[in-house]
Amino acid sequence: MKLEALRIPAPLRAFAAGDAQLFDVTLTGDSVASIVPSAQQKHASGTLLSALVEAHAHIDKNYTVQDVGAAQGNLFAAIERMNRHRDSWTGESLRLRMERALHDAWQSGTRALRTHLDWVQAEPPAALAVFESLREEWRGRVELQFVSLTPLDLFADHAAGERIAREVKRAGGVLGAFVYRNEGIVHKLGRVFDLAQQHGLGLDFHVDEGLDPEASGLRSIAQLVRARDFRHGVVCGHACSLSVQDDAVAGETLALCAGAGIHLVALPTTNLYLQGAWDRTPVQRGITRIREAAARGLRASLATDNVQDAFYPYGSYDLLETFGLGVQMAHLAPASDWLDTVTVSPAKALGLAWDGRIAPGCPADLLLLSATDEHELIGPRGRQRTVIRAGQVLEKTQ
Repeated sequence: MKLEALRIPAPLRAFAAGDAQLFDVTLTGDSVASIVPSAQQKHASGTLLSALVEAHAHIDKNYTVQDVGAAQGNLFAAIERMNRHRDSWTGESLRLRMERALHDAWQSGTRALRTHLDWVQAEPPAALAVFESLREEWRGRVELQFVSLTPLDLFADHAAGERIAREVKRAGGVLGAFVYRNEGIVHKLGRVFDLAQQHGLGLDFHVDEGLDPEASGLRSIAQLVRARDFRHGVVCGHACSLSVQDDAVAGETLALCAGAGIHLVALPTTNLYLQGAWDRTPVQRGITRIREAAARGLRASLATDNVQDAFYPYGSYDLLETFGLGVQMAHLAPASDWLDTVTVSPAKALGLAWDGRIAPGCPADLLLLSATDEHELIGPRGRQRTVIRAGQVLEKTQ
């Protein structure tokens, strides 16, 4: 298969482009065989991306908003509503909702997805068995990972923390916690790091998901990574409080994160919906400092987070919609320079075998967009796509 006169965004190139802006790409079998400058350099036929990578989702709780209602800006009200609703979850209801999410992501061009699974007591949740089954069924289509989403305070119970860590290890997952203004936060985080080191687990935190400038979970995590010389990988999602902190304080925290090799994940939809005022037009956007992080060499990811539940009552698993909102919220320009936020950066955060950079020999798992320039990237016409997996066209979606 030959694809002609395509733009390949600079952050996704792993080949020498020279002065060329448009390229002809040949696919042979399940890989990219060649990339050469196109004979004509004036009129692009589309934009080529590597298949998308979802770094932060919640496929156990999605599509429940009609049952629980929308929390309208109240994070802890959303948590309480989902806590009550969780008692009614069955293997059958979980599978229906989780499969729906995976089909949505697959059709949109996603090749890998990390989901957080609510894990609020020592015993593994019902969603874990469903996830393990779906992980096998979807192997070769969407590579699935999971994170145990546990209230940080639960780790103060050593027996509970040990049981959670053992089960996460058995199931091949990542250890996680919800961290926000906890009493004794450093000690409790230290316990999570102890468990991760003992069991050889990566870490993935919900951290500082609010607009309290005193929230310092992200800084504590970065300091612990460096103090422990932790080598199993750390991902931190949200970090909303960073947006309202003094520039100097936020800059110091980002420098610590960059030095610790932390992967930062921003969640535009949920954070825009939950953070800021609801009794007036909000002036705070809730998104973390993506541009300032990039200036320190820390390339963040953009991810979906919640879909049609109490935390965010709208949305889908089309990462290009998330990307478009993130571009506008955080003033990411030129937009094409930030396409690594849904491809390369999350691939690195998830430790995938392929980092998503396009070059001869890379997998032919690609997304061909109709957009011919960066200004069309976030419009409905530009987002029209052809999904290519293992060198074969799957479908065209609107």
